[in-house]
Amino acid sequence: MSDGKIVDMNELKNKNIEWKKFTRLGISIIILLIILGIIFSNLFIVKEGEYKVIRQFGEVVKIIDKPGLNFKIPFIQTAQTLPKYQMVFDVEKAEINTKDKKRVIIDNYAVWKIADPKLMISNLRSVENAEAKMGEFIFSTVRTELGQLNYDEIIDEENSSRGNLNVTITDQVNDLMKRDNYGIVVIDVRIKKTDLPPENEESVYKRMISERESTAQEYLSMGDAEKNRIIANTDREVKELLAKAQADAEKIRAEGEQEAAKIYNESFSQDPEFYNLFRTLESYKKTINGETVIILPADSPYARLLMGYVE
Repeated sequence: MSDGKIVDMNELKNKNIEWKKFTRLGISIIILLIILGIIFSNLFIVKEGEYKVIRQFGEVVKIIDKPGLNFKIPFIQTAQTLPKYQMVFDVEKAEINTKDKKRVIIDNYAVWKIADPKLMISNLRSVENAEAKMGEFIFSTVRTELGQLNYDEIIDEENSSRGNLNVTITDQVNDLMKRDNYGIVVIDVRIKKTDLPPENEESVYKRMISERESTAQEYLSMGDAEKNRIIANTDREVKELLAKAQADAEKIRAEGEQEAAKIYNESFSQDPEFYNLFRTLESYKKTINGETVIILPADSPYARLLMGYVE
C-alpha cells in the first residue's frame, strides 16, 4: 500500500524493554523509600529525664531509661514517653468537716515521681490517671486526718500541727500507692491553704478579732503592772539614795563643824583677850543697828568698851 507505514519490530521491542527497566527502577525506589520511611519512623531518641516504655500488643516488654538512639519493631511495638523527674500535682480543692463540726476548704499540692514505669503503665496507663488516683488518696487521707482536729488546731500558726500532719499524710498516701502496686512515690504532700466557706467566714473572723483583742488587753494589763512595779522600785531606790546622801552630808557637816571648832579653840587659846574682843564685836553685829537703844550699867563690858576703858 502506497500510504502504509512500516513498523520496525526490533525497535518496538527495545522500547518495551527500556520502559520495563524504568518501571522496575521506579518501583524499587518507591519500595526503598517506603522501607527507609518505616525505619526512620521507628527510630526514637530517649532524652535525659525521661523513660521510654516499649509496648507490644498492649504488654510492656521493655523500659529504656538511658539517653540515646533506639529502634522499635514496626507495626508491632509502640513507644510511650514518661517523665523521670519530679512533678508537682496541684490537688483539686475539697471541702471537709473538722472535729468541731466546722467546714473548711483545703487546697493541697503533692510532689511525686514515677519509681517503676512498668507498674505505673500496667496499672494506671497514663500520668493523668496516676494523678487522678493520687488525688483520691490524698483527699481521703486529708479528710480523715483533719477530721480528728479542731478548726483552731489547723489554722493556728503558733501552735500548728501541720508539720507532723504533712508527714503523716505523705506516709499514708505512699502506703496506699505501694499496696496497689502503682509504681509511683509521693515525696511530699503539703497543705497550701485553708479557707472557710463564704457563709462561715464572717462569724469566724469576728471571733478571731475578739480573741486577739482579749489577748492584746491581757498584754496591756501585764505591761501596766510591770510599769507600776518598775516605778515603785525606782521611787524606793531614789528615797534610799537620798536618805543615804543626807546622812552622809550630815556626817560630813558635823565633822567639819567639829574640825572648825577645834581650829577656833586652838587659835583663840593663843590670845584670850583678842578672843573676848572678837566675840564682843561679833555680838554687836547681831544686837546693834541704826535704831537700837541700849541702856547699860556704867561698869558693864559694853559700856567700858564704848567709853574707851580697855583693861
